Amino acid sequence: MENLALIDSFSEFKDDKLIDRVTLMAILEDVFRNALKKKYGSDDNFDIIINPDKGDMEIWRNRVVVADGEVEDPNSEISLSEARKIEPDFEVGEEVSEEVKLIQLGRRAILALRQNLISKIHEHDNTNLYKQFKDIIGDIYTAEVHHVRPKAVILVDDEGNEIVLPKEKQIPSDFFRKGDNVRGIIENVELKGNKPQIIMSRTSEKFLEKLFEQEIPEVFDGLITIKKVVRIPGEKAKVAVDSYDDRIDPVGACVGMKGSRIHGIVRELGNENIDVINYTTNTQLFISRALSPAKVSSIKIDEESHRADVFLKLEEVSKAIGRGGHNIKLAGQLTGYELDVIREGNPAEEEDVELSEFSDEIEQWIIDEFAKIGLDTARSILNQDVQDLVRRTDLEEETILEVVRILKEEFED
Repeated sequence: MENLALIDSFSEFKDDKLIDRVTLMAILEDVFRNALKKKYGSDDNFDIIINPDKGDMEIWRNRVVVADGEVEDPNSEISLSEARKIEPDFEVGEEVSEEVKLIQLGRRAILALRQNLISKIHEHDNTNLYKQFKDIIGDIYTAEVHHVRPKAVILVDDEGNEIVLPKEKQIPSDFFRKGDNVRGIIENVELKGNKPQIIMSRTSEKFLEKLFEQEIPEVFDGLITIKKVVRIPGEKAKVAVDSYDDRIDPVGACVGMKGSRIHGIVRELGNENIDVINYTTNTQLFISRALSPAKVSSIKIDEESHRADVFLKLEEVSKAIGRGGHNIKLAGQLTGYELDVIREGNPAEEEDVELSEFSDEIEQWIIDEFAKIGLDTARSILNQDVQDLVRRTDLEEETILEVVRILKEEFED
């Protein structure tokens, strides 16, 4: 009963660790054999009988009977007189099987045995956990916020597994409280010692791609293919999509009526602005589409250097560059070309002055604000609507009107 009672106490781990009984018994046998080796020097002459259905276990020690005074190895041999204390009719040369009670191993050995078992079960759990999450790298996963730290958010899933969402893998606008459900992709599983560390990401392009698969049935079914995704997390993203079925409009299917389908994805990503673009193998057309919402006049491509000169009317330049240069940067990443903007216009219109030339009259932080939305010359600002500039920058209307006045004076002079 001692063995059975100990196994039952060990079996508590089965419920805590979700380890099946058969695996537990295999670990038990391994642990007990190690204990026997330490106690007796060898476990070769021991039989360990485990019944996984009942959770019962017996340890039997097998020794050969030798004449009194001729015992050379007490572990594998027993004297005739000692054997006859077990059974009175034993003879020299016969084998004696004697049950070993756990108490015979000693109290310290039993404590060490328990610690060894705990270690083995943790090792088994960690191996299974590593394999489980290694298989779902790149998939969307949901977990609950357990602890918010300065450099990472610690999440816990339904099975109690700990997942790390590092600060650099969070969208800048992300704000989490304990108990919040968080979605991201499993980006990596790293072994820290023997313990696997599961890394989640919300900034990966793969996360946006997987959100499209979840939210748009045609993408999930393979009717629409995502060719490439580029993004500046929390700011802007461009997704190139294609369909082999001419009856399907891939952009329309992804965006939905009045943006109904893509709205959930935008909200999940902290209102990240997402441009969905029709993919094409026509490089000029693809670059033109990638620079949306700007209307491109013409494109000159240098295949060798992978550069392209993009010709735009003055009023389209700021749209092509975008706030903070995000639009042209992502268009370049999406197409694989370094894009140079060339301003078009008649000679009178081409007469322009860099905004930096006005640094003695306009403060540098104001010049920087205009540069963020791609406006770096006098005419590029004068061609804009004042209310539109108020909306697109962090500048007051009064400040913008003063800048416009200074710039107009330059050209009047």
